[in-house]
Amino acid sequence: MAKSRGFSIYLLKEDYDAANALREDHALADNVRAQGLPENASLFVLDSAPRPPWWKAYFTIEAELTQVTKGALIFLPVGGRCFALSFGHVSHSLVDSSYEYDFGLRVTLNSLDPRKLKSTDTLDPGAAKRQRTQLPIESELTLFDFDRDSTILRSLTGKVRDEHKDLFRHATGASNLRISTDVEADELPDLCVKLLALYQSDAYKAAFPEIQNIVPVRDPAQIEALNGRLLEAFRARDPDLNLTVPEIINYSDNVYVTFAGAGRSLVYDDVYIGRYFAYLDEHEVDFNEMGIDDLRRHALILTDEDGNSRDRYSIYKSLVFDTTLDGAEGETFHLCEGNWYRIENAYIARLSDYLDPLFAPSDLPAYTHASEGEYNAAVAAADAAIVCLDTQNISPDGQTVVEPCDLLTVRDGVAAFYHVKVSTLSAQLSHLFNQGVNAIELMRLESQAVDKLETLVRTLLAGGDPDALVALVRDRKYRVVFGIVTRKDPAGRSLNLPLFSRISLMRGMKALQLMDVPGSVVFIADQAVAADGRKKKRKKKDVAEELQEVQAEAAE
Repeated sequence: MAKSRGFSIYLLKEDYDAANALREDHALADNVRAQGLPENASLFVLDSAPRPPWWKAYFTIEAELTQVTKGALIFLPVGGRCFALSFGHVSHSLVDSSYEYDFGLRVTLNSLDPRKLKSTDTLDPGAAKRQRTQLPIESELTLFDFDRDSTILRSLTGKVRDEHKDLFRHATGASNLRISTDVEADELPDLCVKLLALYQSDAYKAAFPEIQNIVPVRDPAQIEALNGRLLEAFRARDPDLNLTVPEIINYSDNVYVTFAGAGRSLVYDDVYIGRYFAYLDEHEVDFNEMGIDDLRRHALILTDEDGNSRDRYSIYKSLVFDTTLDGAEGETFHLCEGNWYRIENAYIARLSDYLDPLFAPSDLPAYTHASEGEYNAAVAAADAAIVCLDTQNISPDGQTVVEPCDLLTVRDGVAAFYHVKVSTLSAQLSHLFNQGVNAIELMRLESQAVDKLETLVRTLLAGGDPDALVALVRDRKYRVVFGIVTRKDPAGRSLNLPLFSRISLMRGMKALQLMDVPGSVVFIADQAVAADGRKKKRKKKDVAEELQEVQAEAAE
């Protein structure tokens, strides 16, 4: 029986090949001779010098210990396209924009048995949340809690259908395709021809219906227009523009971040676009002179505490942004991991039809404060029948803190739980909607939570009738109101919210509906004086330490 070998395969975009698909600063050598390469293939090899592992010095180990990193990229022209076969950890040498981001996923969708799936990687762009779900037995996609309405399927693993088992038995697809196959080197071109056919097929739609309510934008002219909108938002420092690590990462590894592209960077302890803006300001970069190529060239670099690089990502690939285009009425576009996605018109309409009736005129005063906490306290102080429960906790002892709401009062004969957020930022709104659902679920499941809420009401309610309010809560006669502080026109209703916030809101409202709890959304007028932009505060000790490190590096 022939030996099965593992392959990681990328499909380059049209007009890309070995001549232009590699980063300018790649460390691969192309002067290595190989007799067994397929015809017209090009070979690039990583052959690093031996060096001791970090833990040798850490434990003062006297034995001679070294490690080396080996890898290779083989470029294989097939059927008018070019494939890149990656061996070892060298795929980062490819230009981010040189390969088809959906190649591996589409091939797996077209080749896997939909009843024999093992693992999924999903992305919720609204909250920039990544999740890997694995099951011990082969299952259908529905058992992976995959939400076709709100998540993007990034990767899929499972067994292939019988008709493809001569090619490979198991496959994992994301941007690249990872397979195990027993084909020999001279058979690789034929394998790639079949993979290209699988990529170009749309047969997966029968086995995985409605799996792509969110679809990639391919039109170069449309992508150029969308990038123009992105630049406008970047130059204006739009608060709806976010920066995130475009991978599932292990935060227990003490993740730090630096930036590259404009000069030396400090080491920061979080990933936040304000850090990148501060980095550019420090180097006196003119935002109006920045272009998409600069965002692709600039990098977000994950490091250890000492600033030693671990992983590197293009800033462009790390940006998250929602926008619309003139002439594309009813369509919303989302930038995620360096790719633009378009939402189908019917889906946008379905969102609006469901959500718009849930928006109501605000019955809360305008926002003129410096923070949500100040606002909530001021509202309760101005109306003795309203109790401020901001930062309070009703979870049972020993469990994760759950805030019941920000404001609680009686409205139209029922208890109204108000959850307030000063933002239309997608990730923050998703948290707001989840908070409202979680609090109701907790009160339904844990009697101790209701007891704690009663104690808070009787302790903090300055006026009104605490007995009546408590009785409504215990009788489950209540509703949830999400209050969003914004300067946008309330007439915009759901369209005032980012795309994935609308999806998150619909999910939350349906969860409340299942519990027979009415829900609504109000826009609270933001009349606060806009504050000047500032860097995120850091401890003085941290700043001093970082400056010392920069000065030490400069001295070297």
